[in-house]
Amino acid sequence: MTPTFFIVVATLFGAIVGSFLNVCIYRLPIGKSIVFPASACEICRRELSWYENVPIVSWLALGAKCLTCKTPLSFRHPMIEALTALMFGAAAWYWGPTLLLASRLVFGCALIVLFAIDFDHHLLPNVITLPGIAVGLAFSVITEPGWKASLIGAVIGGGVLWLIAEVYYRVRHEDGLGMGDVKMLAMIGAFIGWQLTLVTLMMASFAGAFVGLLVIALRKGDMKYALPFGTFLALGAALAATVGPGLLGWYLGFLEPL
Repeated sequence: MTPTFFIVVATLFGAIVGSFLNVCIYRLPIGKSIVFPASACEICRRELSWYENVPIVSWLALGAKCLTCKTPLSFRHPMIEALTALMFGAAAWYWGPTLLLASRLVFGCALIVLFAIDFDHHLLPNVITLPGIAVGLAFSVITEPGWKASLIGAVIGGGVLWLIAEVYYRVRHEDGLGMGDVKMLAMIGAFIGWQLTLVTLMMASFAGAFVGLLVIALRKGDMKYALPFGTFLALGAALAATVGPGLLGWYLGFLEPL
């Protein structure tokens, strides 16, 4: 298999996986099975035919409407499918046919689902984060970052946010972070190790602070406005897993003369 063909196949497969991620994003927050029943229109409840489930293509061919009741179909469906396809293709190009590729694709899919659900519901389902910790640790035995860095990453990732949340509660007597964020960062640590977990937290914190201040300025709100921090963790982790090693190497090299 040539590198180009491998990337093309990975991209097409990614679009199919993206269709499944849409199911997870819709059903997990409402407690529905992601396996049964089959996909159906959210309004008229008609079960969709196979040709209505072709990633991206069906949405375009149907004019973004249900074939029966003509209810507009959310743009999120093709967007998630296209994003997942792009992720699979880019990851196949970046890591090649390796075990690390498999680890990063599983990790990326979890991040996409967590990002979307937290953005909509301010919820990070345990069914993603807790098994994600175990899967990340399992992958680390046979690929990067290694089991020691993975285990330390899970402990530090969860521990740092738990400590921040506990201190905030003791000082302000109100919740500042949910336990979902704690478990999500522990999952991130299990996949990418403790060093890149700190990079993730730094990026997420800066992005969250910037967006939070922007929202406050636009809405004329206050500092109690609830931001879905899991969305920023997802973005930070995606960057840390790709450009993080180079960024970390540059930073450590910059400190050496000091």
